[in-house]
Amino acid sequence: MGWLWAIIVGFVLGLLAKAIIPGKQHSPLWLTTIFGIIGATVGNAIARGFGIDETNGIDWGRHALQLAAAIVIVFLGDMMYTAMRSNKERA
Repeated sequence: MGWLWAIIVGFVLGLLAKAIIPGKQHSPLWLTTIFGIIGATVGNAIARGFGIDETNGIDWGRHALQLAAAIVIVFLGDMMYTAMRSNKERA
């Protein structure tokens, strides 16, 4: 069940990140989901470093860090995907 939950959270975080980033992103939905999963993992690690990974109630700080990490990773990952795709089209 943990992997299914990670995929769902990654999907939602990836879509939110794509919606927040200005402009059009060209990465496919499956790659955006992977970027979201990575963002959630990085956000959890940062939250653990700050000591806010487990709190009473809703972990708003952890969720904000997950979203921030997903935004950065989706942005950078889409840039890499676009660059790799354009290099393949030129060759």
